[in-house]
Amino acid sequence: MRKFHGLVLAEQRHLKWPALDILEQILMVLCGIAITGFCILVMCDIVTRTIGHPWLWLQEVTMTFFIYGIFIGVAAATRRNDHLYLAVLAESLTGNRRLFFEIFNRVVVLAVAICMIYFGYLNFLDGFKSLRMPSMTPLASFYAAIPLCGLLVAIFTIEQMVNGWRNGFADPKNAPHHDSLGSEVL
Repeated sequence: MRKFHGLVLAEQRHLKWPALDILEQILMVLCGIAITGFCILVMCDIVTRTIGHPWLWLQEVTMTFFIYGIFIGVAAATRRNDHLYLAVLAESLTGNRRLFFEIFNRVVVLAVAICMIYFGYLNFLDGFKSLRMPSMTPLASFYAAIPLCGLLVAIFTIEQMVNGWRNGFADPKNAPHHDSLGSEVL
C-alpha cells in the first residue's frame, strides 16, 4: 500500500501531521475551482454586458468565488508555509534564536487567526441583517468564509508549532550540525 503524502514537500514533512494532508489537498482543489470560476464568470459578465444582455446574478456569484478563493487560499498558504512572514530571517538563524523567531512568527499568525474566528463570527451573525441582490441571500454567506479560514489557519499554525517544537523547524536533512560547544560544523 502506497503511503499518501499529498502535496507536502519532503523538507516540510517534519512540520506536518499526515492526517491533515487530505485537507490541504482539498483546499488546493477548492482554490483552483474558485480561481477558475472567478475568471470564467468575469469573462461571461463582460461578454453579456457587451452584447447588451447582462446577467445580474453573475456579479454576485463572481464575488462569492473571489471571497472564498481568498480565504481558502490563506488557509492553504498557512498549511504550506507559503504565507509571507519573517521566514527568511528565521531560516538564516540556528539554535534558540531560530526557535524563538519561528515560534514568535507563528504566535502572531495564531493571534490573527483567533481574531478572524472571533470577529468573523460576529460579522457572520451580523450578516443576517443584510441581503445580497438579486438573490436576496443574507450577506452572512460571504462572512462565513472569515471564521472558517481563521479556524483552519489556527489548526495549521498549531500543527507547525507543535511539530517544530518537537522536531525542530529546520529541514532535518539540510540542518547544520553543531559540535558540543554549539559551533556549526561543515
